[in-house]
Amino acid sequence: MNNKYSRQLLFWPEGESSQKKLSEKIVTIIGIGALGTALANHLVRAGVGEVRLVDRDFVEESNLQRQMLFDEKDAANHLPKVVAAENKLSTINSSVKIKPYIEDLNASNIEDIVEGSHLILDGTDNMSTRFLINDVSIKLEIPWIYGGVVHSRGMTTTIIPNITPCFRCLFPDVETGHAETCDSVGVLSTVVHVIASYQVTEALKLLIEDRTFIREEMIQLDVWKNDFELFPFQLSLNEDCSCCQKKDFKFLSDVNTQLVSSLCGRNAIQITPMASKEIVFNDFYKKWAKLGKVKQTPYLLRLTYEGYQLSLFKNARLLVQGTADQKIAKRLYSTLVGE
Repeated sequence: MNNKYSRQLLFWPEGESSQKKLSEKIVTIIGIGALGTALANHLVRAGVGEVRLVDRDFVEESNLQRQMLFDEKDAANHLPKVVAAENKLSTINSSVKIKPYIEDLNASNIEDIVEGSHLILDGTDNMSTRFLINDVSIKLEIPWIYGGVVHSRGMTTTIIPNITPCFRCLFPDVETGHAETCDSVGVLSTVVHVIASYQVTEALKLLIEDRTFIREEMIQLDVWKNDFELFPFQLSLNEDCSCCQKKDFKFLSDVNTQLVSSLCGRNAIQITPMASKEIVFNDFYKKWAKLGKVKQTPYLLRLTYEGYQLSLFKNARLLVQGTADQKIAKRLYSTLVGE
């Protein structure tokens, strides 16, 4: 076994056998921001066989305070987060297979992305995506580990289909429009790493197939106020749950929910075409160059038009920054991208 794992081997309950199990596992991390980069860093260093990185966004300067795999050059080059993360992770442990997905995760693509995974880790920043993860977790019987951080607070718990309550048992009310986010109230970088550490520790237990000490509570903490609470998870089981009990996967069925979405706290709208397609950047570059200065990278085109910052991705997804008005974003999409 590779010497890079020598200290870890001393800890594992079954030594090299545990490490071998880990090296055969596939983990999907959804959201490669503050939590996601910390999760990926730990798992790749630990020697997981394959790590899938899923995120729709590109690196910005405001990310650097808390998103540990990115640097100023990544932000200047507007690299997609999953590409920048892959670049760093591949230099940390070349034996781990890294698969980046520059995707807006939605009901139409999530099953294909997570298929074959042994575990899903939550690095997202919104509840609607977590409900989607929960649906696919229960449907495909893939465990997932919830993690959320905002301000100086964090929460995490492990959801195992057919064993623990699911996310909808815990949060049956899907009306989350007023939830706080990092973009609206900020986040302390230290709480990110505390929650990520709890998530990865539980992940490793599942991946080496040792459930002796799997935590059966939800952790809620505040690193600034020194608060720490454990909530018995099993008590949250809803025997009438529409998801884990009745197998009603409403979020997987709603294929239109991600077509037009507001990015909370960022004064931006994202439009994703319903049909899967790939555009030719050179064609759009020629058209857009007549409208203003265009920056082209292998992953996106950027244009400032009518005072808005536009980012066009290869799958025809458009991010419109500078407005929260969906009508304006739709007009720009129709004018500059087409239907």
